Amino acid sequence: MAQHIDPTLNYEETKRSIGYTDRSVSTQETYDRIGFMSGLEVHQQLKTEQKLFCRCPAGVYQKPGDFDAEVIRHMRPTLSELGEYDGTALMEFKTRKEIVYRLKSKTTCTYEVDDTPPFPLNREALSHAIEISLVSKLNIVGEVHITRKQYLDGSIPTGFQRTAIIGVEGEIPLKNKNIRLIQLSLEEDSCREVSDVGHTRIYRTDRLGMPLIETVTYPDMTNPDEVKEACNYIRFLGRSTGKVRTGIGAGRQDVNVSCKGGTRVEIKGVAHSRWIPDLTHIECFRQWSLLSIRDILNERFTDSKAWKPTHTLLDVHAYNSKNGFVKDAKTNGLKLVAVNLPGFKGILSHFTQPGKMFANELIERLKVIACIELPNMTHTEETDPLMASADWEKIAILLKPGENDAQLIIRGPEEDIKTALETIEERCRMAFAGVPPETRKSFANGTTIFERVLPGADRMYPDTDSAPIPLENEYIEKLGQNQPEEVVARYRRLKDWNVPEDCFTFIFRKNLFPLIERIVNELEMSPAFVGKFFGHAVKWVEGQYKPTAEFDYKIIYALLRFLKQNKLDPSIARRMLPTVYQYPKMEFASVLTSIGYKVVTKEQIVSKIPFLRKKLAEIRLSKGPDVEHNWIMGQLRRQAEGNMSMKDLHEALGA
Repeated sequence: MAQHIDPTLNYEETKRSIGYTDRSVSTQETYDRIGFMSGLEVHQQLKTEQKLFCRCPAGVYQKPGDFDAEVIRHMRPTLSELGEYDGTALMEFKTRKEIVYRLKSKTTCTYEVDDTPPFPLNREALSHAIEISLVSKLNIVGEVHITRKQYLDGSIPTGFQRTAIIGVEGEIPLKNKNIRLIQLSLEEDSCREVSDVGHTRIYRTDRLGMPLIETVTYPDMTNPDEVKEACNYIRFLGRSTGKVRTGIGAGRQDVNVSCKGGTRVEIKGVAHSRWIPDLTHIECFRQWSLLSIRDILNERFTDSKAWKPTHTLLDVHAYNSKNGFVKDAKTNGLKLVAVNLPGFKGILSHFTQPGKMFANELIERLKVIACIELPNMTHTEETDPLMASADWEKIAILLKPGENDAQLIIRGPEEDIKTALETIEERCRMAFAGVPPETRKSFANGTTIFERVLPGADRMYPDTDSAPIPLENEYIEKLGQNQPEEVVARYRRLKDWNVPEDCFTFIFRKNLFPLIERIVNELEMSPAFVGKFFGHAVKWVEGQYKPTAEFDYKIIYALLRFLKQNKLDPSIARRMLPTVYQYPKMEFASVLTSIGYKVVTKEQIVSKIPFLRKKLAEIRLSKGPDVEHNWIMGQLRRQAEGNMSMKDLHEALGA
């Protein structure tokens, strides 16, 4: 019978043994020790009227449940020209998934389901992609060749994505180093996933085929903060042209991570760049942990090829469990299969990610590959055991485990058990080699879960339906005539203007720099005030209120111009902003009335200072050099806003 192990203690011990540290206390020395390496694939939808290879409208989205028809497809792998099967195709075939596409006639045509050849490449999208490539200092190709890139997860009905390289070998500047760019490609977007339960995955096709650019970097980033910085720079660069879409889903990034001795793992579809530091930090340490597991297993087994798990079918009526693990199996006719993993004692509870252990690697693959919904597995090293120790003793009699063995129980439909057993054995065998190449899904807390096997390198081939497009020098030069100022130059301008750095991300993310510059130049307003107004006030209002009509940032220009024309101090704009944002069609004069603004002269405001000083002396409890100044400022601020600058009020108080 296998010896008992304290999984909580083992989890903490293995976490310490690999030298895991939280990101908040990690340094460059930490990342150098484990060989942190990362690259990016940044995707941005282009702002075009139509999709890339058909004439359906781009940027028109379906509401949940709003569709005109459904198309159902199944994956079947075929041999490549080299007589090989793609690993991703084999994995998807194993899942026996039924892929359902929900179509809306307004946004989808027969091209999307591969019943019509592609239209000529959207020239508006091509010109946008070239312009962004030029801003990125990439070398533009002489001829655009459209290729097919296999997409085997079902998110594209054809099974491939049409894509074309536009620019190659560029560079972007970060604060402390330059990051090399491999290429920028123009490609069509995939479907939006609606649900993935059991053997059915459902997609909406409104986003399918929309023009998208993908900017790919070399793996030059050596710490998590550099990855985020590079991602933001690339995104801001695209937005600076005004040629890319913004908003939820319009931009996504895939992050490639590896550690010393590990392999490239791709974290797919990271929705927010602020997630990147935690995701890359945790993934690098996950790989470092898997290498530790590899070393332990290879010490225990001189011949890993001889390793073989055993299993036995359990009688569901002979066992009990917490949380309905066994009861649900009885109720729903599910099978319980016990598996013995030779030499895996302490491996199942080995740390991999914060709050996760190696057993989660098995659980995730059972969900994705065998399509068994959670909870699909319990094991002997759970921190909160589902099965009683007495039940594990009965199971041990059936499995006859060795001293260093671990056991687990799979729960699922009979038709999925064979795939589940194969999946468990396959993942455990991978543990002997270290880190399996795979794509993983990201979460806001920085952890990831298995998504699919990493596609093979040979998944691109020419699209014989599309002719090459030569690019003339005159055409490229014309597109490069009106390039926006580089992001790094704009960054330096904001610094020179004394705009706080915590405003920069919002300004660049919303591409507000040209508007700020226009306000500064045309309305002759303080750059620091305007930058802070957008980066602090506008950002805060957006998080607190919802507009009743579409809000255009150009309304801010009109608001500040109104104040200047009426000789009102721009400080009143902060009080007006919530109303202006919520009711963008409301006249500014009416906004002033609604917030209770009254005209008061500078002299009238200043004349109240002596009285307030006397009053404070009577009621004052706290002491300090700034108490009087701050209290009087607070009393007079509301009257002063719009009537005199806060700077003048400060000076009046100092007199």
